[in-house]
Amino acid sequence: MAKAKTFADKLAKSSHDYSKHCPKCGESFVPIKLVQSEKSKKTGAWKFNEKYLGLCKCNSKGITG
Repeated sequence: MAKAKTFADKLAKSSHDYSKHCPKCGESFVPIKLVQSEKSKKTGAWKFNEKYLGLCKCNSKGITG
């Protein structure tokens, strides 16, 4: 038989914060996609490097410029 869920169980699950938090400022990380363009040394063509980073208050100025 299935376990009966109460309203309190559903409410506790929906209010839980699953995001990671910064150890310095305590804010939750916001995922951003950082795209850097660079010229290839072999062919001379432009290529784009994509990285996903976590952004919070304390490191936003260092990443965004």
